Amino acid sequence: MIRLTAIERTFRVGDETVHALRGVSLDIGAGEYLSIMGPSGSGKSSLLNVLGLLDRPNAGRYELDGRDVTGLTDDELARVRREKIGFVFQFFHLVPRLTAEQNIELPMMLAGIDPLERRRRLDRLLVEYGLESRARHRPDQLSGGQCQRVAIARAMSMEPGVILADEPTGNLDRHTGQEVMALLEALHAGGGTLIVVTHDAELGNRAKRRIRIVDGAIVADERD
Repeated sequence: MIRLTAIERTFRVGDETVHALRGVSLDIGAGEYLSIMGPSGSGKSSLLNVLGLLDRPNAGRYELDGRDVTGLTDDELARVRREKIGFVFQFFHLVPRLTAEQNIELPMMLAGIDPLERRRRLDRLLVEYGLESRARHRPDQLSGGQCQRVAIARAMSMEPGVILADEPTGNLDRHTGQEVMALLEALHAGGGTLIVVTHDAELGNRAKRRIRIVDGAIVADERD
């Protein structure tokens, strides 16, 4: 499903060149559950951004579902990202003035999905994530766990094959974090590809496959 070959990502900081990713090669099969772990500044966020088509590598090749996406235009990248990848972030990134159901529906509206199909998906997601009674609440009226459930439902609204979760429990208490991970792992159990980026070893070790990155390079690739 995902193949990275010799990916390089560099940034200019003043007169210095910073190597965020150094020759990263990685194959991720459909339906895998893996974590990408490393300390702050290790390059894991840069790798997440490349995997999520949020950033372009300076060199190397990225294939997604057998298609080379490295040289796509910004509009083409946005379309592929919208159709194939769902994102879950530490700080939720919900639109404050929209209700829970409007936040979930937003990606479908932007994609031009038929209103009846939008409603069908929305009703199903509200039930699946236990949000029926909170559908018309804005983010500031929801708990952290409820906000993250809205974010996961939004990520699933386009029925993507890949879920990228960036520190998904980092803004939650332990109990709520466990609940959120159970929801994400249920997506994997249903056949989705789940990629969790974290500095938390306990969280990362839940994955079936564990990638460790240091100074922009993969230093370990462990599987159960």
